[in-house]
Amino acid sequence: MIERYTTPEMKQIWSDENRFAIWLEVETTALEVMADLGLAPRESATAVRERGAFDCARIHEIEAEVDHDVIAFLTCVAEYVGPEAGYLHRGMTSSDLLDTSLALQLRAAGEAVLNALESLHAAIGRLALRTRDLPAIGRSHGVHAEPITLGLKFASWYAELGRGIERFRREVDEISTGKISGAVGTFAHLPPAVEAEVCARLGLRPDPVSTQIVARDRHAGYLAALAILGSSMDRFATEIRHLARTEVGEVEEPFGKKQKGSSAMPHKRNPITCERVSGMARLLRGNLVVALENIPLWHERDISHSSAERVILPDSTNLVHYMAQRLQRVVDGLRVFPENARRNLDLSAGLIASQAFLLALVDRGLTREEAYRLVQAVAMEAREAGRPFQEVALASTALRSHLSSAEMEELASLDRHFRHVDTIFARVGLKAGETP
Repeated sequence: MIERYTTPEMKQIWSDENRFAIWLEVETTALEVMADLGLAPRESATAVRERGAFDCARIHEIEAEVDHDVIAFLTCVAEYVGPEAGYLHRGMTSSDLLDTSLALQLRAAGEAVLNALESLHAAIGRLALRTRDLPAIGRSHGVHAEPITLGLKFASWYAELGRGIERFRREVDEISTGKISGAVGTFAHLPPAVEAEVCARLGLRPDPVSTQIVARDRHAGYLAALAILGSSMDRFATEIRHLARTEVGEVEEPFGKKQKGSSAMPHKRNPITCERVSGMARLLRGNLVVALENIPLWHERDISHSSAERVILPDSTNLVHYMAQRLQRVVDGLRVFPENARRNLDLSAGLIASQAFLLALVDRGLTREEAYRLVQAVAMEAREAGRPFQEVALASTALRSHLSSAEMEELASLDRHFRHVDTIFARVGLKAGETP
């Protein structure tokens, strides 16, 4: 993980110190369960629980000689425990320890990510409520479409992130799966009762059918949920970047008093945090491809997934954790410019009322094709002449034969576009006066 973008929580979760501490707990718990079932001496389990320890530097020193991380770890622990460590790892294979421990790390990382996402979710909800009734132009294909409110835009983010959180929560539960089933998953040297009790004590579920490993579809699902979350945050960040363009100017990232936007141009205030979020989302999508490639391993297991996972799992959890925290700062401090939103709304000089006119003409008995041709002709004349749509419409004999001046004024009103805003907000769980 890149130090600059590594959050303190993730640094601790994925540190060697924490990884080996989890390994020691898994091995100690397994030995205690074996002792309870009469498969190992009680004094051995007691000695490991009381004297079990490790030194990261010593483990790395041993690993440099034996080229096997688990053996290096067990050798180091045995140096602290003494002869009673002889029953440590009894009947287990390396992946019993590695995959069960990895599940605990991924669960801890997932819970930290969920906490950060919940905070971002609440911040987006507050922003949506703050801007619920702020008129703005909706765009499709980058072109003015019909009026919305900025709050509706942000409410859609709120709903999407909520789905992403629940999707990832399910994957955190799914990844909380361990195994103590031996070299090819047959329990040849330890009964299933050991696995069941070890997993229960660690708060995991046992994999119902494991090989030498827990199958990697679980890990791919976990990273898929993270990649989707990253892509959602990318969507939010991209929208902020578009709305912050000079020609649009509807929002702006918070900008510190001592912050500098450009080494060459002192006037610049760039959306750098949102750009960073968009870039990191690309990493998450790339990591997902690797996770998918890790699913088809040879037979009961090879280790082609192992080296890749040491990169993609810490990095992906850290990236989403970091992105959520940084994006929350943007959302909490987002500057909104209602006057620019209104200016942009007025740029099309009323052309955005065209659908309302079209439907009104259909209600008067015209076919849709007839109504479309009539309204399009007025719209194109207004556009080419640089005149307000309403002005050209009022001067149109064809339109005046079907619609009165009062009706045209009502059709051009913004109110018709905003009358269901409260309903939409209620559907996503946002209510005025309530804190998300």
